[in-house]
Amino acid sequence: MEAARGRPRFCHWKCLGYQHEQLVDTLGRAPGRRRGTRVPRWRPARPESEEQAALEVEELRRQLAATPASVVIANHCYGLFELAAVYLSQMPPVLDEAKVAIDALGALVEGLGPRLGDVEPQLRDALAQVRLAFVELDAIERARDDPDGPTPPNGAEVTPGA
Repeated sequence: MEAARGRPRFCHWKCLGYQHEQLVDTLGRAPGRRRGTRVPRWRPARPESEEQAALEVEELRRQLAATPASVVIANHCYGLFELAAVYLSQMPPVLDEAKVAIDALGALVEGLGPRLGDVEPQLRDALAQVRLAFVELDAIERARDDPDGPTPPNGAEVTPGA
C-alpha cells in the first residue's frame, strides 16, 4: 500500500533482533538527503566462502537452540497477527487470506495455551481482537453486497457498490 504522493511515510526493518524505523518520502528518500539519493535497501551480506556461510548458519542454529521454543513460537504468532492485519487493512479487505492467518494463529494459541508462557494472555487478547475485526469487516462487506440485509455492527456506514 503506497503512501499518498508527496506525503512522508516510515520505512521499517528489523536487523539482528532490533526494530529500525526511518522517515522517508514516497520516493524512498530520507529527509535531508539530496535529490536523487535513496535510502539504502537492506540486502543480506554474501558470505565470502562456503566455509564462512556454514559457520554463520551454525552460529544461527546455536542461537536458536539456546532460545526457548515458546519464545520462537510466540514470535511466529505475532507475525501471523500482523499478516492478518495486513489483509484486513486492504481496501477492500482480503477476508479469505485473513481468515487463513487468523485460523493459524488460533490453532497455535488455543492449541498450546499455557505452554506459551507469560505471553499467552497477550496472544489470546491479540487473537480476540483480530477475530473481532474480521467479523466486523465481514459484516460490512456482506452489507455492501446485500444492502437490504442486516445492519453492520457498531453502526458502520455502508455505501452500496463502494
